[in-house]
Amino acid sequence: MDASSNGVNLEHEAIVVRTLRLEDCPRLAKIDEAITGRSRALWLENKVKRALKEADVALSVGAERDGLLVGALMCTVQFGEFGLFEPLAVLDTVLVDPKLAGQGIATAMLEQLLANLRGLRVLRLRTEVDWNELDLVAFFEKSAFVPVPRLVLEREV
Repeated sequence: MDASSNGVNLEHEAIVVRTLRLEDCPRLAKIDEAITGRSRALWLENKVKRALKEADVALSVGAERDGLLVGALMCTVQFGEFGLFEPLAVLDTVLVDPKLAGQGIATAMLEQLLANLRGLRVLRLRTEVDWNELDLVAFFEKSAFVPVPRLVLEREV
């Protein structure tokens, strides 16, 4: 299920989607900071370590253009949740270099991720998005995500 070298032609430059690696952390931190305006390098490094070391299957992917990492999707598979006993993939991170937004990078990564999940016979991919992240909501809608009949609840502690 390795996501190695899935070449996708975007604006005459090849995008290579591959399995995320620990050495990607510094570049991911720069992309994340460009998006959020905050430095979260240590948090992101720990997140990548968990995605790579603690997961039963490495599903998280990165996208390169001309050898430079330009995006990442981080995903885990849960084998049962809230009384459901079927595998469910959870996409919890979408990062694309803001200078390259809208060029199909996230779509290329998502296509590879979906192929990997189908190979594992995981039939559902779930994510959450902040309601005011309109670009991300539009991406998910274009990618055939739909609202599910679940109510997410939280409270202050």
